[in-house]
Amino acid sequence: MKIVFAGTPEFARVALQRLLSAGFTVPLVLTQPDRPAGRGMKLQASPVKQCALEHGIAVAQPRSLRLDGKFPEDAAAACSALLAAQADAMVVAAYGLILPQWVLDLPARGCLNIHASLLPRWRGAAPIHRAIQAGDIETGVTIMQMDAGLDTGAMLLTEKLPIGSRDTTASLHDRLADIGGRLIVEALELAACGGLQPVPQPEQGVTYAHKIEKSESAVDWSLPAHVIGRQIRAFDPFPGASTTLGTETVKLWGYEINSYQRLSDKRCGQILSIDSTGVLVACGEDALRLTTLQRAGGKRLPASEFLRGFPLQPGMVLGEAQAPGTPGAPTAP
Repeated sequence: MKIVFAGTPEFARVALQRLLSAGFTVPLVLTQPDRPAGRGMKLQASPVKQCALEHGIAVAQPRSLRLDGKFPEDAAAACSALLAAQADAMVVAAYGLILPQWVLDLPARGCLNIHASLLPRWRGAAPIHRAIQAGDIETGVTIMQMDAGLDTGAMLLTEKLPIGSRDTTASLHDRLADIGGRLIVEALELAACGGLQPVPQPEQGVTYAHKIEKSESAVDWSLPAHVIGRQIRAFDPFPGASTTLGTETVKLWGYEINSYQRLSDKRCGQILSIDSTGVLVACGEDALRLTTLQRAGGKRLPASEFLRGFPLQPGMVLGEAQAPGTPGAPTAP
């Protein structure tokens, strides 16, 4: 079976590697155009492109696949490449472009999508982040027969995965990527012998995992500690939950929840105590002990090391900008 693969990030690269290891022929890979990345903002190939080049696979990077869209020349070139590939099926994983109907109709066995949620929950761009942020106790992978809707196609295979109390998007991503790679191989092998049974998605339980915006990173200390904790884990590694300390923005990576009944003279976001284990902060309900923090341009540090270069003191209130020199404002070493 010949497979065209469409994907961009590491999640997709894992699936492509599994397909190649399983012996599938992949004559063509579609991936997003190279993007500036790193401190030097040099153009960088996607993980999928890097994998394809390592295996000598032809790569197409159209800016759009709409023949009547903004980049018709890109779409026309991709169409020629897809026709020449003569693939039996297309596998799609976190590609980043909408597939128009002509693409969906091209392969004899259609287009199969690897989606990192238990559909119909968390259709859309950020299913891993949103599952953690919402406090879901489980997630999983769905192999779906793609149609013109947003993750609305019939389900072909699913596998569940529990979400641990310390799971971050990074840790959950790696386990889901591994499941996705294994399931897509299984799905294609079943498809080859007519063993796949499409199941329509239920109409109940539909939710949408909207794209993560950097503006969501700021912590609202009036929320309960467990909700803020989920935000910290959901936004690890991107965009990182953050708060302000004086005039600086600091990212929060590690925490512990402490039972605490906030007194009337204590404000949400107020530092209650500081020791070698972390910075205890009052929340709308209970308190968070911040154990791993990061200054802008710095590295993630345990609280004990972070505090050596960023002096804090009980009584300061996080999330409120303070001008340099005002009482309680931290000063750079």
